[in-house]
Amino acid sequence: MKNILLATVAALALVPGTSFACDITVGLVLELTGEAGAYGQAGAKSVEMAFRDLNDAGGVAGCTLKTDTRDSQTQANVAVDAATQLVQVKKVPAIIGGIISPMSIPILTSVTAPAKVLQVSPASSSPTLTALGREGKTNGVFFRTITSDALQGVAAAKFAIDNGFKKIAIIHQNNDFGVNLVKEFTDPYKALGGEVVSVTPYNAKQSDYASEVTAAMAGSPDALYLISDPVDGATIARAWVSQGGVQKFLLNDGMNSDDFINAVGKEYLGNAFGTSSGTVASASTDYFNANYKAFSGIDPAAPAADRSYDAGALVGLAIAIAGGPDAAKLPDAIRKAVDPAGEVIHAGKDEFAKALALIKAGKPIRYEGVIGPVAFDQYGDIAGPFRLWQIVDGKVTTVGEMTTADVEAIKAKVK
Repeated sequence: MKNILLATVAALALVPGTSFACDITVGLVLELTGEAGAYGQAGAKSVEMAFRDLNDAGGVAGCTLKTDTRDSQTQANVAVDAATQLVQVKKVPAIIGGIISPMSIPILTSVTAPAKVLQVSPASSSPTLTALGREGKTNGVFFRTITSDALQGVAAAKFAIDNGFKKIAIIHQNNDFGVNLVKEFTDPYKALGGEVVSVTPYNAKQSDYASEVTAAMAGSPDALYLISDPVDGATIARAWVSQGGVQKFLLNDGMNSDDFINAVGKEYLGNAFGTSSGTVASASTDYFNANYKAFSGIDPAAPAADRSYDAGALVGLAIAIAGGPDAAKLPDAIRKAVDPAGEVIHAGKDEFAKALALIKAGKPIRYEGVIGPVAFDQYGDIAGPFRLWQIVDGKVTTVGEMTTADVEAIKAKVK
């Protein structure tokens, strides 16, 4: 009787949509509130959707994938406390998060790297994360599904020049993300013939940025590069417009936001351009775009949404490849989920069912995600194209793409 019962439980674990005999919980530390709250809310829903698809496909290592989601409140100390609780008390095998670099970096240095627990960020783009890998301070546990700002800065510089922004003022977040993006933008922008007339840092969550805007206007710029988030960015942009600043803007990836546009007013943003980490369209992209809004209520074009699904899918597939939630095996297993020699797998229940069957048979897989094929380098970084966009009649509209080869060619000229 006992053997029959065990066999029944094992069989049920392979049937999509059934309850499994065990749970595997992955920790999420995301910015659900605060100035980056919109990114984290989209990211959380994307990971939940990926886990739903994996569970419906038959479960991972015979278990149900679940999330334990904590709100960092866009505060580094809160992010570290949440990650510590998840790793040290809840014993999760992996952390997905943070969304932005000022959350991911302290989580990595204080929690996941010392504990040797896999960490995957969907949207932390700071070059500092690569530097930490080079310095041997990540224990090889950090991965991200977004390109580094070392590349975004180059793309933004070329896009600025192409749009006639020859004398630019910069206002940036006074944190690791903002400082690094300014650095990565400035050299290629100057090499391409541009002039940076002022660089003004700001501290987050101020009620007023009039003084920063006044400082930035020195030198009569013909455009403003605003490196910010939708909340502070809207306050700064309104101050810029009200003080007579030229209504030409270059924006970073996180400013691809309806909240920002609505708060500033579309009538002031007709010459607003931006860059984001792009995608290589695949069957996964089509699946996500067709199904995400029904699942989440959020537009699939929301910042961090697409690459958060891939972060969730890769963590889930890594757990399957590792044969369970063994933290020590997951960094190697996540690389095996994108094995160049593996059979191509896309997003969604049916594709994941195929992936899980191949994994069970000991065969390699290559997950090609919503953002396209992913290949991690030795520091957990990816390469990829950049999306070039403009705000047209109040909507973020793609107007071009810059390939990795394009970016590398510009970098070569700068050197």
